[in-house]
Amino acid sequence: MNAEPVLELVAATVEKDGRRVLDGVTLTIHAGEHTAIVGPNGAGKSILVRLLTHEDRAIAPDDGSSPVRVFGCANWHVFELRSQLGIISADLHHRFVGGNSEGRITAEAAVLSGFLASDGILRYGAITDDMRRRVAHALHRMGIAHLARRGMDAMSSGEARRVLLARALVTSPRALVLDEPTTGLDLVARHDFMERVRQIARDGTTLILITHHIDEIVPEIARVILLRDGRVVGDGPKQSMLTAERLTDVFDAPIVLDERRGYLYARPG
Repeated sequence: MNAEPVLELVAATVEKDGRRVLDGVTLTIHAGEHTAIVGPNGAGKSILVRLLTHEDRAIAPDDGSSPVRVFGCANWHVFELRSQLGIISADLHHRFVGGNSEGRITAEAAVLSGFLASDGILRYGAITDDMRRRVAHALHRMGIAHLARRGMDAMSSGEARRVLLARALVTSPRALVLDEPTTGLDLVARHDFMERVRQIARDGTTLILITHHIDEIVPEIARVILLRDGRVVGDGPKQSMLTAERLTDVFDAPIVLDERRGYLYARPG
């Protein structure tokens, strides 16, 4: 594990259309510190992810310091950073399943494109035999080697999501960022996906999970950050953050919690 923190924010503020969508957020996520960021829609969770990936920028302070550092660096080349971060999101899923300007995307092309930081387009980079071997290994690891030549538009949602997980891991990233990762998956596919995520965490890749589904917080995640209205309203061990009282405050509605086998399940009270 690299000693530098995965993410450091110091009074990070992001404005959209004149409104603060992230308001003075300060936090540090260390390598190996599996973390869930929890909050309702509109809390600022996805903006925080976009700061991590450098797709959005925080307002620069007057003193010239950087409010955002990723792996200890304030200024990354975006394509270089993408090789250090594995990203899974519903938006990414829709882009790959929908195809690109060259047509449908096969599983093999999708995973190969992880080396090129592209959405399945391969003609702008050199593909080596070593890359192809690593792709085959990643697909096998996800249990979908038999789907290598199949178009992602011809797969189930669970199979396509596993292809994206293989793509995220093929570059051996230092952290895996999961942004509402099981959106659109049925009960069985959801369980299968999260079990694979658990194994990835146990193998040593840092997990950062962004969610409003409490039952997505796998037992390996020990830290929870609570967001509401663009601000951190709670940060600490999972046991002290995921209580009915705290979640009632975050979601502004009565919440009841049930626990089974290391998982918490939340429902309106």
